[in-house]
Amino acid sequence: MTTKEQLLALFEANRGVYFSGEEIARKLSVSRAAVWKAVKTLQNEGYAIDAVTNKGYCLSAQTDILSAQGIQKYLNTEIKDMKISVLPTVSSTNSFVREQANNGAAPNSLVVANEQTAGRGRVGRSFYSPKDTGVYMSLLLRPKQYSAEQAVSITTMAAVAVCEAIEAVSGEKAEIKWVNDIFVRGKKVCGILTEGSFGLESGMLEYAVLGIGINLYQPESGFSEELQPIAGAIFTARRNDAKNRLVSEFLNRFYGYYAESYQSSYVEQYRKRCFVIGRQVTLISANESKEAVVLGIDDRCRLLVKYLDGTEDCCSSGEISIRF
Repeated sequence: MTTKEQLLALFEANRGVYFSGEEIARKLSVSRAAVWKAVKTLQNEGYAIDAVTNKGYCLSAQTDILSAQGIQKYLNTEIKDMKISVLPTVSSTNSFVREQANNGAAPNSLVVANEQTAGRGRVGRSFYSPKDTGVYMSLLLRPKQYSAEQAVSITTMAAVAVCEAIEAVSGEKAEIKWVNDIFVRGKKVCGILTEGSFGLESGMLEYAVLGIGINLYQPESGFSEELQPIAGAIFTARRNDAKNRLVSEFLNRFYGYYAESYQSSYVEQYRKRCFVIGRQVTLISANESKEAVVLGIDDRCRLLVKYLDGTEDCCSSGEISIRF
């Protein structure tokens, strides 16, 4: 690690605690000049680091900036050493990670961005990803012997893990709109896009890129007129270290389910949080839209519906529209 990275790890583990320049230099085995330079660099990047004569340097507890060190300090032991890269801006975290995957990147690496300039949603839609208001991340997975059917479970596992993370950090109730949208207080705060590569001969999943965009705060100028009816944010005011906590809470929960994926232990949680059960919806597929009532969610998180003509169906893909 660079001196800056070591210093940030020290500060993140001790928010609100002052360290003298001499003490930091000794802990990191560097010169005091190197400490001063690293502090200045972090301050220029937006970190609220106080420098007080006779007390030293301190990372304020009143800050909410993404960092790999800030995320890792909250991770469970079994995933604490996973590779995490935090970028100030990127066109799309999914595109970035897919390129890494095609170049042989190792599994369980995470890219998190503070802004996306070309964020992507499902079926070719864009995903609004303004600077400093959300968390935009993509996780590279290389599960063994996953069929296309099993690959769908990555999205539904992630949906449950996001809900649990939001609830742990904010205290707000989070719900799922089948198949991959997360709602808080009746507004969409998160979208999930899972993309994969399958072997031509085996038909098995070679890798998956799990992309998640979460709105923590309202944009300064608010959401656009087009997004206002549907889009929302988790918090109404800034929270200390909320971004790092939210990412780590998601990872801790997701990997708990991912390790037990064949046991489908997350399915009941998905079913419990899916607020469309019992509601009339419009089921949208490539060729048509049909009105239906949602009967339930099966053990593979497929949507069980009854059309207006009385016929029933089981849907594993597509999307639904619902009136609020």
